[in-house]
Amino acid sequence: MSNTFEIMVEKLLDDNEGTRWNAAEALGRLGDPRAVEPLIDTLWDDDARVRLKAAWALGMLGDPRALGPLQKLYRIEREDARETIQEAMEMIKQVMADNLK
Repeated sequence: MSNTFEIMVEKLLDDNEGTRWNAAEALGRLGDPRAVEPLIDTLWDDDARVRLKAAWALGMLGDPRALGPLQKLYRIEREDARETIQEAMEMIKQVMADNLK
């Protein structure tokens, strides 16, 4: 059994921003709901690209727990980064709507 999930969560804390970016992307693609909390923590990364990849990954996961933190990030993030965050929130809202059907 693979421990890819644990490895990727660990890599979210790596010193290299490229490694953190790749880990966030991998976690979004894995679709494991355990990734939501570590990715929410990553929304406050020092590197803007890592923050936005974490937002994207949370959108891919579609978990409503991420909406509040994404809204907070949206309010403080640069204007040119807000589109990605908005898209992530829309993806989550779509999953929530689909679950009501």
